[in-house]
Amino acid sequence: MQIRDLPYTDPGDPDVRSGPRFLFWLGRSQIHGQLKSLAWGLLHHCAIAGLPLAVGLSVQAVIDRSGRDLVVAGVLLVVLGVLISVGDTMLHRTAVTNWITAAARVQQLLARRTAELGSALTRRVAAGEVVAVSTGDVEKIGWFVEALSRFLAAATALVLICVGLVLYLPSLGVLVAVATPVLALAVLPLLPRATRRADLQREKAGKATELASDTVAGLRVLRGIGGEELFLGRYRRASQEVRKAAVRSARMWALISAIQVFLPGVLLISLVWYGATLARDGRIDVGQLVTVYSAATLMLFPLRNVEEIAMAYSFSRPSAQRAVRVLSLRRGTRPATADAEVSGGDLYDPVTGLMAPQGLFTVVVCGDPDEAGRLAERLGGHAEQDEASGPVASVLLGGVPLDDLPLDSARAAVLVQDKDPVLLSGTLRELLDVPSSGDVTAGDALAAARCGDVLDALAQASVDADGDPMNTRITERGRSLSGGQRQRLALARSLVTDPQVLVLDEPTSAVDSHTEARVAAGIEQLRRGRTTVAFASSPLLLDLADRVVLVHGGTVVAAGTHRGLLRHEPLYRAVVTRETEEEAVEAAGQDGPTTVDGLRPARAAAEEIEERA
Repeated sequence: MQIRDLPYTDPGDPDVRSGPRFLFWLGRSQIHGQLKSLAWGLLHHCAIAGLPLAVGLSVQAVIDRSGRDLVVAGVLLVVLGVLISVGDTMLHRTAVTNWITAAARVQQLLARRTAELGSALTRRVAAGEVVAVSTGDVEKIGWFVEALSRFLAAATALVLICVGLVLYLPSLGVLVAVATPVLALAVLPLLPRATRRADLQREKAGKATELASDTVAGLRVLRGIGGEELFLGRYRRASQEVRKAAVRSARMWALISAIQVFLPGVLLISLVWYGATLARDGRIDVGQLVTVYSAATLMLFPLRNVEEIAMAYSFSRPSAQRAVRVLSLRRGTRPATADAEVSGGDLYDPVTGLMAPQGLFTVVVCGDPDEAGRLAERLGGHAEQDEASGPVASVLLGGVPLDDLPLDSARAAVLVQDKDPVLLSGTLRELLDVPSSGDVTAGDALAAARCGDVLDALAQASVDADGDPMNTRITERGRSLSGGQRQRLALARSLVTDPQVLVLDEPTSAVDSHTEARVAAGIEQLRRGRTTVAFASSPLLLDLADRVVLVHGGTVVAAGTHRGLLRHEPLYRAVVTRETEEEAVEAAGQDGPTTVDGLRPARAAAEEIEERA
């Protein structure tokens, strides 16, 4: 895989059982790049290992006054120099390629999982952690993948050098061969502590990133309540904790580096002392001593890769663990079936008993806004799993579980617009240029969402668009627009897609009553004959609904028309008219006991739904 070939057509199915397993899968997925880097690394290190032999030959040639041997040593040095240059260049090229392609693979996997989960992702994982994984953690993971092949090349070269020295000069080669594993493994007892300190640093850095992300996201609110200094103080304390953790981690790595400098120094001093004794006694030649000493000195270079791979692993393991936490999330309770299809039908939630008949405008009333948001996400196929009770049953569309549908089909069938939709930066034309059936034009959608005043404001604000509001740029997240304007533009974007089922969570919460009535009428007219579900408690929307469903405590407790439920359901009347508990009890006493505890049983509501469907 070359950088110019990115992105991957298919980044693969990662092993998300643990961080180390994910790193192993990542390295195995790039086996061809790893083998290339290993081959060039071996050439580079073996060419460096040949330098002592050439230097020893040249020194011995001068001592023996042999011009022929000196020429041979010179030619050998030139050849080795060329091999070192080529090997080093290609090793760097292939290693960096491995780093970039590994990071790109992880980013594609994260992007795919983010697109699959949608807004449900931030309910399971903090937004700051997702940002940290997709930026700094990706680089750490790529570093380990890149360092792995260079470490293997260095380790192989060390083995070859030790074997060669034992065969070349056993009296000194054995000393080097015995000392090399000690040098490489001397820091292993310190690695667990260093790893724990690195993990603590990364954990604190991730929390600081989350805090910064949350602070920036809520900066406008913080300014309104005067809480800037409070959160700045929190971030200041968090950053100081990160600094202290980084210093403690750096001290441990400095100790490891010092040991890897001190112990090789002891080896070289011992080698020189013992070798000089042997040369003085005439048991070895001076050239042989120079050769072994040079080889031992150059062995320090591949030994550095041992420290690097230890550091890379200690930093990448927690990063991989965080990536695994995100990649292990699934949108449903079971894998999708490729041949599953759905052409329409009723939308049914087996958990709450909610049914939205095909082609009708259904409004769901929930006393708890959070419960409404969770139910809206469930209807869109983002079912959360309950760790206590196990997997949650999937929502059915036309009798087909949404979890059985491929992601593209499920998204095309059911579209959910949450209560706080996001507008991407770009022109209004680009905002409304979304996948759709083609039956609803941008003009129809804007008219239904009653965006006339929004278009006038965009036309007046347009400088480079010749007064055409469709060519006016919308700032990031639509910050230049009011909340009601953003909400109506987001609604128009949803209406343009014209899905089989449109789920709207509080679609008119940010507009005034007059505009709300017009928007409600526009939705009802444009979506007539199409399945539409809205979560709201506004009488203006409820009065236009074909069907109204009351959900309480996670269960459907009543269903009917708005006016009928107002007359016969005290709890519904309390939610819609904002009655107090005492007023609701009093009204229930006056109306008479229509149901047990003032509520119609869910079974009766379900039977009525089936009859009307």
